[in-house]
Parts: sequence; C-alpha cells; structure tokens
Amino acid sequence: MNSIDLRSDTITLPTEEMRRAMYEAEVGDDVHREDPTVNRLEELAAEVMGKEAALFTTSGTMSNLLGVLSNTRPGNEIILGSEAHMLWYEVGGASTLGGVVIRTVPNDEDGRLDPTDVEKAIRAENIHFPTSTLLCLENTHNRCGGAVLTREYTGEISGLAHQHGLLVHLDGARIFNAAVALGVPARELTAPADTVGFCLSKGLSAPVGSLFCGTKGAVERARKWRKMLGGGMRQAGVIAAAGIVAVEKMVDRLAEDHANARRLAEGLAQIPGFSVRPEKVPTNIVNFESPAKVSDFVIKIGERGVKFLSRSGRSVRAVTNRMVSAEDIEEALKRIDRLIKEAG
Repeated sequence: MNSIDLRSDTITLPTEEMRRAMYEAEVGDDVHREDPTVNRLEELAAEVMGKEAALFTTSGTMSNLLGVLSNTRPGNEIILGSEAHMLWYEVGGASTLGGVVIRTVPNDEDGRLDPTDVEKAIRAENIHFPTSTLLCLENTHNRCGGAVLTREYTGEISGLAHQHGLLVHLDGARIFNAAVALGVPARELTAPADTVGFCLSKGLSAPVGSLFCGTKGAVERARKWRKMLGGGMRQAGVIAAAGIVAVEKMVDRLAEDHANARRLAEGLAQIPGFSVRPEKVPTNIVNFESPAKVSDFVIKIGERGVKFLSRSGRSVRAVTNRMVSAEDIEEALKRIDRLIKEAG
C-alpha cells in the first residue's frame, strides 16, 4: 500500500533537473559574495519579486525574522494578524531576537486584516507607547486555508500603513501559489510591500532555502543580521542551483496542486461527518473537521497510509504537493470512505 503524504508541501523532493543542477553548480564563498550560483539566484529572485535586491536564506522563518530585524529597532512594535504564521510557528523570534512588541489584529477567514482595525492598532506618538514601525501580511495565508490576498487589497492595506509611517513586510512563503491562483505575476502581489520573503522548499520542490527581497538598504542590513544568526553559508551554490530551477521551472505546475486540493475538498464533502467548504480552497491547503465518531482520525487514517496534520481537536489540515497525484487523491478519498463506513 503506497503512502499518500498530505501533511505539507515541505515534503516535496527535488526533481531530477534540480539534482543535476546541484551536481554541476559552480560555487564559491557566498559570505564573500563569490558564489556565482547564489548571486544568480538572488538576481533572479529580485527580478521576479520586483525588488532591488535579494538575499538567499536558509528558511522562510529566517526570511521573516530578517524582515523584522532589518525594518525595526528593539522597543518598536509590529502589527500582524492573529492567525499569522510569524505569530504561531516561528518560535517567537521577532520578540526574542528582535526585541519588538507584537500587536495582533484579527484575521478574517480570507486572511485579511480589516483596515479599520489596523489603523486603530497603530500607536500615536506618546512617551508611554512603543513606536509602531512594521505591518506584517501573509500571502497565501496558512492558517486561513491557503487564502489569497489580491493586489488591490495588498495595495490598500499597505498604503494605509505607509500613510502612518509604517513599513510593510510580506510573508510570501507561498506567494507563487497566490500568483497562479489569481493569474497575475508574483511581482504585482509584492509591489506594495517594502520587503518580502518566499520559500523555495514548499510547492516549488527545492530541497532547502528561501529568499528575502527588498531595497538594497534593507537587504544589506539583512545580510549582516543573517551572518549574526549563523546563516552565512559558504559554497551555497550547491543548493542555490536547485532554487534557480524551482523559480524558473516549477511555478506553473502549482495549478495541479490547486486542482487536487479542490478535488480533495469536494470528495471529503461527500463523505458523511466531514465539515469542509470546497469554495474556500483557492490554492493547495484544505482545512476540514473530521467526524466526531472517528476519534484520532489522523492516527487511524495514517495507519491506512494517508498522512494528514492534526491542528487541534477534530481540525485537520491537508496540503497538496508535487508528490501527490490526482490518482493519489482519489485513492485517499477511497481509504477515508472505507474508514468511516467501518467505524459505523
């Protein structure tokens, strides 16, 4: 029985073209800016994001942390969504290492922040208050089911932040999923933000890495912070080579993951006891509620070779990816249906 892994798109393996590129990569010392493959990847990333410069980092978490460190000072305040990945899953790095105060405003189910809430959260200048310095957005939005922020919304909320003197950092770990879903270039979605990070190692299938992009000044500040954090890599062209293939060759196929996610949601909706809204699956993340009559659903279906991620209680997350075909989705639905029927 084959295993069908829907825990995350981080489980994707590099393609054969990536492996060849890694083997043949021309390398040098990246800390001295002498790795030609890293330099090429950073130039490519800056171009596709529409920014002046880019920096190769180890992970999306590092890119987001650099977004805080390069845009704030200790004692400043950052504003982000109550469901933000930066708040939930990045070990409190912004406050622990950046020394900033984190202020949250509610995300709606589509990952957006209400401009009125954001404006109310921005501190007036007062000796008693930390200075509001940075607004953080997320596109696509992980905890909101892969929700997509449109260019119009991002422009509106970023314009509000800029009007009040705040910079904007965009957690764009899956920004290419958003671009494919909306049918626009990624740079149109990132244009309003001052800095943005995106991942190579999720749907794009590279083995490791992320890019932090912004102005030359922001990237230079981030480069020094990266060194302090232990992220100064040496012959990093070996992994950067896979990143180049990821950006150049792997974006368009994300539409397959989106179609598979929608099919999974539609299939779950037909199985008694599941609560899921297929119309709320714009990209590759499916959040659903499992039946109460099947306790420990994730464990039980895992024993049948279908892997999901448990969020809390009956809440489950599935993420489609290159390693899971349309045929795998149909097989997963059959196994789930059998489990529910056997449970009575």
